[in-house]
Amino acid sequence: MSAVPLTDEVPASRSEYTRAVLALGSNLGARAETLAEAISDLVDRPEVRLVDVSPVVQTKAVGGPEGQPDFLNMVVIVQTSLGPYELLAHCHAVEAKHHRTREVRWGPRTLDIDIITYNTLSQDDPVLTLPHPRAAERAFVLYPWLLIDPTAVLEGHPIVELLEDCADADGVEGYDLLDEGQP
Repeated sequence: MSAVPLTDEVPASRSEYTRAVLALGSNLGARAETLAEAISDLVDRPEVRLVDVSPVVQTKAVGGPEGQPDFLNMVVIVQTSLGPYELLAHCHAVEAKHHRTREVRWGPRTLDIDIITYNTLSQDDPVLTLPHPRAAERAFVLYPWLLIDPTAVLEGHPIVELLEDCADADGVEGYDLLDEGQP
């Protein structure tokens, strides 16, 4: 894992908040519990305010090693006074708290948190590319996002239209949180 800069451009004053869309996923352990705790951990800092939370969906793993367990995925919208690199560092700290390891690219994981958008910031950086470079192709991001923000646009395209072209769209299923851990 590369180091995340501790300083970065932030809103004009720390009292200004920027909208960010975050995607969360888990396919190891107590997945639903991990996602719920991760949301709480994300907004535990006063610089991150929760705006909306999508329903949880279950999906097959996209990419990575064959035979992975299914993922639970969701999207949250936050307002943050953290700059993009600070937000990334915070997301990585929450992942680490939930025992995330980065041994196999796109391998199984207890928790994955991706910054999908940070307001309208567009950047191609080895540490943080925004918007997320594969979000427009991932139904497991677009579908839950659509459920809480049906008019959302990603890189000039309505996410509802992007979702129609996703190869993994048929693999997205609603998920009953009360079934977690049941045989």
